[in-house]
Amino acid sequence: MRNIFSFLKPYKLFIAVAYTMTFIELMVELLLPFFLGKMINNGVMNKDLENIVMWGSIMIGLAFTGFVAGIINSFFASHTSFSFAYDIREKLFHKIQSFSFANLNQYPTSGLVTLFTNDVRQIQNTIFMALRIMTKAPLIVIGGVVMAFIVNPRLAIIFLITVPLLVAFILWVLKVASKMFDKVQKNVDNVNRVMQENLAGMRLIKAFLRRNHEENRFISANSNLANTTRRTFRFIETSMPILLFVMNLSLIFILWYGNSLAVAGETSVGDVVAIVNYALRVSMAISMFTFIIMGFSRAKASAERLDEVMQVEVDLVDHASARDKAAVREGKIEFDRVSFSYPNHDEKVLDEVSFTVDGGEELAIIGATGSGKTSLFQLIPRLYNTTDGDIYIDEEPITSYTLEQLRRSIGYVPQTPLLFSGSIIDNIAWGKENASKEEVVQAAKDAQIHDTIMELPEQYETRIGQKGVNLSGGQKQRLSIARALIRRPKILMLDDSTSALDLATESRLLDAIHQDDCTTLIITQKISTAISADRILLMDYGEVLAVGTHEELLDESGLYRRIVESQFGEEYSNAN
Repeated sequence: MRNIFSFLKPYKLFIAVAYTMTFIELMVELLLPFFLGKMINNGVMNKDLENIVMWGSIMIGLAFTGFVAGIINSFFASHTSFSFAYDIREKLFHKIQSFSFANLNQYPTSGLVTLFTNDVRQIQNTIFMALRIMTKAPLIVIGGVVMAFIVNPRLAIIFLITVPLLVAFILWVLKVASKMFDKVQKNVDNVNRVMQENLAGMRLIKAFLRRNHEENRFISANSNLANTTRRTFRFIETSMPILLFVMNLSLIFILWYGNSLAVAGETSVGDVVAIVNYALRVSMAISMFTFIIMGFSRAKASAERLDEVMQVEVDLVDHASARDKAAVREGKIEFDRVSFSYPNHDEKVLDEVSFTVDGGEELAIIGATGSGKTSLFQLIPRLYNTTDGDIYIDEEPITSYTLEQLRRSIGYVPQTPLLFSGSIIDNIAWGKENASKEEVVQAAKDAQIHDTIMELPEQYETRIGQKGVNLSGGQKQRLSIARALIRRPKILMLDDSTSALDLATESRLLDAIHQDDCTTLIITQKISTAISADRILLMDYGEVLAVGTHEELLDESGLYRRIVESQFGEEYSNAN
């Protein structure tokens, strides 16, 4: 929690002003009953109008001062809490942007979304409460007790019994409630996760008639959240009647004992009224503790969750040997006995993979699902680090490049195209900062999507729905490829990114790519695509089985021949 609340340091002056106004409000609230007692004793009991007017005027002046102080306090409390929330969201976003894939795998997307929304808001509200009433409430209790002893120690003695008991009870409630709210937040994560999956897969759910199943999943997650929240709030709300019951007993005692002392002439009516007022203010302040406990408990749980993410050590950073150098020049890639296992998994996804791709060469990578092709791709831009072995680019270890230098030289098109909400031109230009309109159009032409765009009503300004919902699979793939081509990368990686294209469009696309002086790696399941490459790399179960041209693999690899036969027939492989 200390790390999270360190974000308040830039707002020390605003906090100081807010607390100064709080103390002015506090002094007003503590002095009003005291002056009320003076007015009753000196004015009302003696029927002295001058005294009544004097003390009444002082009380009105104090009340107005407290009113102004409260407005100023609210302004600075709001400014501080909203600014804190802005800063922590910005820092949290920056932190998550620096995460490696291994770091991201530790946290579900729904949980991170909850951090940005629910958790930050809980802490923001608590900071506002802390600057507005959270500090004032316990000080009213302490100040009210002290002022009661100043007025009449004999009547105030009851506070020495009740207040310590109530403070101990509140601390116990706070400890238990904090753990309960942590469970509530986890259930909020679960509801968000179910909702996110449901909205993302709505078409699939309708196609498979799984509406009832998904409704049951949501009902289960929602019921767990409702039950946990209900138990937590019941526990918190139960504390308020207990607090008020004890304080009301104190008030009854004060009235009974005060009446006895007044009848005996050992105290004045004004003193009894003043102490009753202090007792009422202490009761009201203690009644606020329920809301304070609730807010602080939720904030504590949220702060711990935020702090956990903020303190995560990013496991993929620039290597100590990385230095400023020219970007990738030729794009030559060499894998030297590279092995790889995903974090927290012992099974090897890649096992001593070795091969070389010369600069400007095109290499097609084929193999069965799960053979490690995509994992191999992810190692080149260092989305993951290798477990064993080394990767070289232009005959230098990739760790000698900074992550920025390395990734600026790579155009990566993932297996599942991801488009952002916005216009077509925005999505293509996303691949290169400050890209011109001419560069966007040329990239679209190379990706064979320009003609399709020009047929749209708003052409390049056409808005794309969330994740490209209003585009076909082939259109999304070609826009993703255009986004990579606009970078004019030295290394272009296409992860099965032409699967939705017809043969003619794919052929024109590959011809356009060949015009660029870049090293191209293509993961594909289509032999027709692999044939056009300079060489083909055949993988299975994380190992490289063979590397060579189409004709060489037909002669040397039985597995490759079977793949060719499955797509073209046995007659084709025999003829070749």
